[in-house]
Amino acid sequence: FVSFSRLSTYQRPPRAIGNWALDSGAFTELYRHREWRWSAEQYASDVRRFSQEAGRLEWASIQDWICTPAVLRKTGLSVSLHQENTVRSLLQLRRFAPDVNWLPVLQGWDLQSYFAHAKMYAGAGVSLQHEMLVGVGSVASRQRDPMLPELFRELHQLGLRLHAFGLSAQGLRRVHQYLCSADSMVWSYIARRRKIKHRKCCANHSICNNCLMFAVSWRRNLLAELHE
Repeated sequence: FVSFSRLSTYQRPPRAIGNWALDSGAFTELYRHREWRWSAEQYASDVRRFSQEAGRLEWASIQDWICTPAVLRKTGLSVSLHQENTVRSLLQLRRFAPDVNWLPVLQGWDLQSYFAHAKMYAGAGVSLQHEMLVGVGSVASRQRDPMLPELFRELHQLGLRLHAFGLSAQGLRRVHQYLCSADSMVWSYIARRRKIKHRKCCANHSICNNCLMFAVSWRRNLLAELHE
């Protein structure tokens, strides 16, 4: 899972040696700049280029609009306007780059708003039940929220195949049975904060916060815990 903002610093991205997905970097973009600095046409063009030059792109996140209170305070917009902008992003990106597998993203803050957003997609002609995968945003800061299991359970019961943005071990323990996939940078954060060097890592770095070996080891241990 690679950030658009990271890839955009490359004149030419490296060739992919495995399948990957693209994160739009929506939280950072909206929190820092209050709006998207790239038009839909420019974003679509850049993502298509990444896909062609790097290869093996499974899907790319749209330019969604996060609905956390911190971001809403920055933009000054309502949850419903953020949701409308998110639906519009999907429609625009699919028009500009139909060859890219764009990921629809559900945004909201309470149960009612998430399901209202699903209805917005339906009203725009997008059947989320027929999508390969549907992202669920604005949940990374709510790992212990009592609403979390109910939200993912009900979305799962609607027949949606779900990707959870930013869920770490805390959240996954509660909702993993409803998910197809999830992403998290917690492993990197912990390696950096605790200055961890994997015992089998022979790479020339002092800590493993950007280390494939440590990331894979973290993932393996997490999946084993969830399986138990």
